[in-house]
Amino acid sequence: MRCVGSSLLLLFTLTFLPHLSSAADQVNGKAASFDDRIKALPGQPPVSFQQFSGYVVVNQKHGRALFYWLTESAVNAPHKPLLLWLNGGPGCSSVAYGASEEIGPFRINQTGSGLYLNEYSWNREANILFLESPVGVGFSYTNTSSDLNKSGDQRTAEDSLIFLIRWMERFPQYKHRQLYIAGESYAGHYIPQLAKKICAYNKASAKPFINLQGFLVGNAVTDSYYDNLGTVTYWWTHSMISDRTYRSILSSCNFSSAATSPSCNAAISYAMNHEFGDIDQYSIYTPSCPAAAADSPANYTAAALHRRTTSLGSTGLLLLGDGRRRRPMGYDPCTESYAERYYNRRDVQEAMHANVTGIPYKWTACSDFLIKTWVDSQISMLPTYRELMAAGLRIWVFSGDTDSVVPVTATRFCINHLNLTVEIPWYPWYTARQVGGWTEVYRGLTFATVRGAGHEVPMFQPGRAFQLFKSFLAGKPLPKS
Repeated sequence: MRCVGSSLLLLFTLTFLPHLSSAADQVNGKAASFDDRIKALPGQPPVSFQQFSGYVVVNQKHGRALFYWLTESAVNAPHKPLLLWLNGGPGCSSVAYGASEEIGPFRINQTGSGLYLNEYSWNREANILFLESPVGVGFSYTNTSSDLNKSGDQRTAEDSLIFLIRWMERFPQYKHRQLYIAGESYAGHYIPQLAKKICAYNKASAKPFINLQGFLVGNAVTDSYYDNLGTVTYWWTHSMISDRTYRSILSSCNFSSAATSPSCNAAISYAMNHEFGDIDQYSIYTPSCPAAAADSPANYTAAALHRRTTSLGSTGLLLLGDGRRRRPMGYDPCTESYAERYYNRRDVQEAMHANVTGIPYKWTACSDFLIKTWVDSQISMLPTYRELMAAGLRIWVFSGDTDSVVPVTATRFCINHLNLTVEIPWYPWYTARQVGGWTEVYRGLTFATVRGAGHEVPMFQPGRAFQLFKSFLAGKPLPKS
């Protein structure tokens, strides 16, 4: 695999990190991984696989520590690849969403009193490492409060790379294992940026040990201009807004600028307050959670809309938190509240070795504070995609087609702008004798839609998402029949 370059100072520093062992990585002479083992979670059904969770310090001086949860593969774990899962936001928890609603082995019951098994857990095919990143998300924390005012793309990527290096020192059996990264939403920034850091680290190391093979990202925030244009286009083509409002947004909003104008803000505010209705923007055809109605975008004032649409600056003005929060789900739209009940239980935290420092706030699925204080965000990830395709990584981009926040139209506009060579033309792909979606294979990238899925694809269409993952791991096109 060819790799791309990066800051020489960063590379020099990271090259020597694996040789630095922290006293925290040894407890009573035992490997730290042993002490991170989860015996059983409260209310957990019996399972055959091992679980580990805990903290990895990524900055000793500031006391920044990232929380992880590893669920090993249920079948032949020593010979299965490692999958790192990242949720987006920025500021949302991979434990809340990826692990508990999407690809993890467990689901939480309505009372938050126990767990039940997920039939389509991705740990049937891989060892899954869920990471709560950056600090301030979920159980991840910092002892330097000013760090929370300085979160952004650059530091998140750097801390995630340091996490991987130090985590693999703690779990040496994964040091040379095939690694894939997957996630959704604002992880459309996290994942390519981390992949680029890994490539640079491997290039600078005498013996690279992070065996990155590729990444898979869904409903991904990618490019400010095309994401915004594609989002408004989705609203109009799916009858969420009127012709008049559509024309008003197009004429008053400058998608090439990070700044919003009063007329643009007014047009968006009108659409959301008067035309959307009480729907779940992350899954426009499923019912919403009644308890979440008071916080629905339709009830935002123009001033609140302006704060949310400008909070990320250069990421774009229409994405309203860039996929930060998903409430409704296919069959149970209030599932996020179950996670907040469960992970705030003291016995659960003790079982997971979480909140060991006494974090002065409750565990939440998303941090609104981080969303509002994010300091840097790459305007377009397309140049990074070009570099990573040239590096030979396997890259798949997928899109649930009922999400109106980071919709399929936005992703298609972004991919079209790459001007890639088509290797397998557009066709319907199948699973369980039904069309699972549509796909096109390009030189260096595969794009796939998932039919009937919202923003969190594996939650709405778990069987189709599982087929997508299996095909991705195999490096084979999605089935045509």
